[in-house]
Amino acid sequence: MSRYKAPLSLRPDPGGTVPRTAMVMAAGLGKRMRPLTATRPKPLVEVAGKPLIDHCFDRLRAAGVERAVVNVHYLANALEAHLKNRVQDIDIAISDERDLLLETGGGLVRALPMIDADPFLVVNSDNLWVDGPVDTLRLLATHWNDADMDALLLLVPFARANCHGGKGDFHLDAMGRVRRPRRGTVAPFVYTGIQMIAKRLIADTPEGPFSTNLLWDRAIAQGRCFGAVHQGLWYDVGTPAAVKKTEMLLGNE
Repeated sequence: MSRYKAPLSLRPDPGGTVPRTAMVMAAGLGKRMRPLTATRPKPLVEVAGKPLIDHCFDRLRAAGVERAVVNVHYLANALEAHLKNRVQDIDIAISDERDLLLETGGGLVRALPMIDADPFLVVNSDNLWVDGPVDTLRLLATHWNDADMDALLLLVPFARANCHGGKGDFHLDAMGRVRRPRRGTVAPFVYTGIQMIAKRLIADTPEGPFSTNLLWDRAIAQGRCFGAVHQGLWYDVGTPAAVKKTEMLLGNE
């Protein structure tokens, strides 16, 4: 377990409330997951006997999230058919990107009119996490400071980023603000695919596809992008090999 000590600006506020609505990113092509994604979208790839997106929904419901906006593109019909099985325990709305895959930033822009919370959660459907001593999404909500933040990213220490093949994504300063690493260097924290953002972050955006990195970099430049450190387990389930390794690690916990 990490001994990371949260900066004063990120010490848990017991009054923090989990947003009622989350955006679930599920529209990607899943190219790195081939051949498992040849006939099914990546969110329906099973890990430990359950589709990735169902692991995600289980965590959302456990934290008290009531509504999920899910974007779809690749094999959208199959994903929509599966989502109909979840409407009993969470309200699901579809943000349709069949005509054009909009990437993470463009996907947020298209879905924004359907999102009835501010701030709201954004969760990638292709990662899997296990809570630490406190529910992960509730912990993220307690760290939110609306006066200072436009984005709050859940980060995991590089050493605990299971199955992750990258070099790390961010540094954290003493106040919990994130910054990018210098090109070619290793950063101590990896983005988990889970964040809490204010709608004001999604303003003056370009048309069509673009990455959330554009929004983050703008918030970083303004000192309004922060990070909170995940206290549980996290798995980057991006390839068939990572599926097998994740299942092995989960079985050993």
